[in-house]
Amino acid sequence: MRKLLIPAFALYFISLLTSCVVMSPKKLNTLLAQKDSLSLGWEAARIKINSLEGEIVSLRSDTAILQAKITELGAKISNLEKKLKGLDDSYTSLRSNSSSEIRKLADDLSKREARLKEVEDILRKRDEATNALKNKLQKALLGFQQSGLSVDIRNGKVYVSLTDKLLFSSGSIIIDEKGKLALQELAKVLKTQPEINISVEGHTDNQRVVNLGQIKDNWDLSVLRATSVVRFLTETEKIESNRITATGKGEYQPIEVGNAADIRSRNRRIEIVLSPKLDELYNLIK
Repeated sequence: MRKLLIPAFALYFISLLTSCVVMSPKKLNTLLAQKDSLSLGWEAARIKINSLEGEIVSLRSDTAILQAKITELGAKISNLEKKLKGLDDSYTSLRSNSSSEIRKLADDLSKREARLKEVEDILRKRDEATNALKNKLQKALLGFQQSGLSVDIRNGKVYVSLTDKLLFSSGSIIIDEKGKLALQELAKVLKTQPEINISVEGHTDNQRVVNLGQIKDNWDLSVLRATSVVRFLTETEKIESNRITATGKGEYQPIEVGNAADIRSRNRRIEIVLSPKLDELYNLIK
């Protein structure tokens, strides 16, 4: 007699049916509740998985962007490192050169300070000599100061100012005797000061010259009076001609501006300008 063969799945089904037949309603409800709970859990897990997959995609995108930025920053850092090395090299070179430049500047400064001290010494000596000359002249010409003679210092030079009434008659270019006496006393001092240059300046008032023959205007009068004084100092008093010059200023450098008689009288004058030779100073400046 042949045996009846039953497939395994049929046996499992039969077993399940058997268990269902014999399973109590309470247990069945429990299983169904578990099934529902598992279904809900699976759905929540599936949603979570989908969310995580989206986050993974976003993170991969952010990672790619960050990687690109890292690459860019790496290139910038490399470039900055090259520049820093160049700056280090430049600083090293500059520091090396600066030492020699500083030494050179210090030497130049020292030389300039020495030259400045020499100039200051020369100017101090000039001022001392100018003041000494002024004092000598004031003593020598003391007797003429009431007659319109004055001695003062301007811009490092001594000015001996003689009004025209001390030297000349009205409209004349011939020195009178009182004027010659004043110039003789002046010449005595100048002969002891060979380092002094002399400039004789003629000045007039602003009144037009009339009836003076060859003298056409105040320019002529101022120049001719200056040359008369120069001739007396060089020809009569033997002052070296190479030390002295004559110039005419006419009416254009007045002491005061105005037409009053006393103002015009002060403006008509001979000014003998005495200045020390500054060859030493000029050579130093060169």
